[in-house]
Amino acid sequence: MSIRLLLGDEALAQAALDAGVSGCYAYPGTPSTEIMEYFQSSPEAARRNVQRSWSSNEKVAMEEALGMSYAGKRSLVCMKHVGLNVAADAFVNSAITGSHGGLLVAVADDPSMHSSQNEQDSRFYAQFAMLPCLEPSSQQEAYDMVSYAFELSESQRVPVLFRLTTRLSHSRANVRLSREKSPERELSEPEDARRFILLPGIARQNYARLCDQQADFAAASASSPFNCYIDADDKRYGIICCGLAYNYVQEAFAEQCPYPLLKVCQYPLPQAELQKLFKECEQIMVVEEGMPFIEQQLRGPLANPRIKGRLSGDLPRVGELNPRLLSQAFKLPLAQIAPESELLRQRPPRLCDGCPHTNTYEALNEARQQFPQAKVFGDIGCYTLGALPPHKAIASCLDMGASISMAKGAADAGLQQAIAVIGDSTFTHSGMTGLLDAVWQDSPITVIIVDNDTTGMTGGQDSMGSGGRLDDICKGIGVNPEQLKVIVPLPKNHRENVQTITEALAHQGLSVIIARRECVQTLRKKVKRA
Repeated sequence: MSIRLLLGDEALAQAALDAGVSGCYAYPGTPSTEIMEYFQSSPEAARRNVQRSWSSNEKVAMEEALGMSYAGKRSLVCMKHVGLNVAADAFVNSAITGSHGGLLVAVADDPSMHSSQNEQDSRFYAQFAMLPCLEPSSQQEAYDMVSYAFELSESQRVPVLFRLTTRLSHSRANVRLSREKSPERELSEPEDARRFILLPGIARQNYARLCDQQADFAAASASSPFNCYIDADDKRYGIICCGLAYNYVQEAFAEQCPYPLLKVCQYPLPQAELQKLFKECEQIMVVEEGMPFIEQQLRGPLANPRIKGRLSGDLPRVGELNPRLLSQAFKLPLAQIAPESELLRQRPPRLCDGCPHTNTYEALNEARQQFPQAKVFGDIGCYTLGALPPHKAIASCLDMGASISMAKGAADAGLQQAIAVIGDSTFTHSGMTGLLDAVWQDSPITVIIVDNDTTGMTGGQDSMGSGGRLDDICKGIGVNPEQLKVIVPLPKNHRENVQTITEALAHQGLSVIIARRECVQTLRKKVKRA
């Protein structure tokens, strides 16, 4: 048995390799990115030829993983929490088709929104899809759970949602690896392949089967080695803690918690232990990282006053938890916090020195001066920082691909010079369909695709639009070649770029500009390797 220092993401990835996974599918997104990167840097994954290429978006990744499962092999699909919104159609319907080979859906939530638009909690998706959910409390549990999760998926013939959160994904701990390695599964067909054909008649049968399985999921949770009840003498409180939050409770009480504690790491909730806690304890404190998923169920529509947590105000409604917040909730002595050093200064995020997006925004802002009504609709990527000084260039940032669709909608409403700014990877993720709508109606918008030849915000992963493919993609969608321009965002080209953007803004129809220059960070890496 070997011990390795691993991130939570890396522990999951290594465990999947040890469990005989045949494919990992993902789109990069913090805090899940390191799962796929571990596969891509693993000599074992290379030797076994495990599928480990990035997918164009999370929906595609989910469907690819389900396809591998259909073929009888174990598969893993990874994404951040908002990526599950993109994959939701395939994810929810995969609960109706069921799976064949073991299928894990690893979703990394981001409480406190360190790199995200919201704090949504993926446990709600598992409940909505009526699927089992696992939530490790440590890197070791993240490793140990994976083999168990594959076996659960295969025994119940359904996908299993595997929930991580930022602090677990991005912190390291010693992880004991198993000596036992599972071989990859052989190619095989589902015993009832027709269940994957969701015609209404078949889907109704499948849904009835899924409803019947809920008792089996509950029984699996009741006997799970990852759920446990730790009794104690002081019954003034009973504590329910979920996943990583278990560590916050233990640290707050110096691992001497005086109250009964129910540790929940597998859902649905274990009923017997829950009933015991309710029967014996005066008040119930629910400690969960993310949204008040369990607390909301227990409080009910009448807001049961026995149930404490985020909704009651005993814990903050938003943001990550920590041991100090738990100490405050239980009125424990608080350690003194040292004052911040005067040497510390706020350092707001900004584009890198030499970033091509800087030159694009400089040209765009100058061109916009001739069009007072012009609005720029932004998207998800490094270039979102164009909203901040010194550029203050964009008016919105909603979700992947929204820039083009919102610009079209604003133009439909009569806004003159609606502009979309979208990155190359985001464009191939979710922007192409919005552009197709704009092509269909020849909408009077200008789409600027900032092509830095990588997925920059998450660390420089491959972009499906790299290698100059965007020109052909745009033409294939139907963009008029006369209104498709390519500029090189460099200071020496500033005057020419301003002129090109100005002409595009004046055009009464769809125009597309590709601002193409490689990301300075990936370029530096290439130079170092050379």
